[in-house]
Amino acid sequence: MKNIVILISGRGSNMEAIVRASQAGNWPARIAAVIANRADAAGLAFAAANGIQTAVVPSREFPSREAFDAALQAEIDRYAPDLVVLAGFMRILTESFVRHYEGRMLNIHPSLLPSFKGLHTHQQALDAGVKLHGATVHFVTAELDHGPIVAQAAVSVNDGDTEDTLAARVLAQEHLIYPQAVLDFVEGRLTVSQGRVSRA
Repeated sequence: MKNIVILISGRGSNMEAIVRASQAGNWPARIAAVIANRADAAGLAFAAANGIQTAVVPSREFPSREAFDAALQAEIDRYAPDLVVLAGFMRILTESFVRHYEGRMLNIHPSLLPSFKGLHTHQQALDAGVKLHGATVHFVTAELDHGPIVAQAAVSVNDGDTEDTLAARVLAQEHLIYPQAVLDFVEGRLTVSQGRVSRA
């Protein structure tokens, strides 16, 4: 039975999707903990209601990114994670933290990487006039919004789309591809070679 630790900063809708999928699918893994960097993260209540251990490591109380990451790492490692899942975790992580979880930390980004890294991806897509937008699950590396791609889902960009309407369609796809990517990892189906992910 593998241990998964999920990190959130807000409502944690991708965390919810992963928890529900794990409950419905009898996964060979358990959500060992949900950890937030904000005490008011709404997703903590959902996790607690589903019998999942929760913790808060408040990022604002630390003098540096390095100090916060060290405290966060110590909290995560209490649960002996096989996989760390970033689910709307709004922090840029230090290189040493990323190295510690190399090959066992996933993130989801709301664009078809390598396009539209960073914030406000949906507005970036609208401003660029692209016809396809979407979401990407990837292994985390020290470079922001970069790393071997596990899964992607595309949505059409429609005439009249706003940032909100486009975001809603992308989020619906995130809730499908992220749980599947996590399941593929815990079942040992993912192999990374020369920066590319293959499925067994």
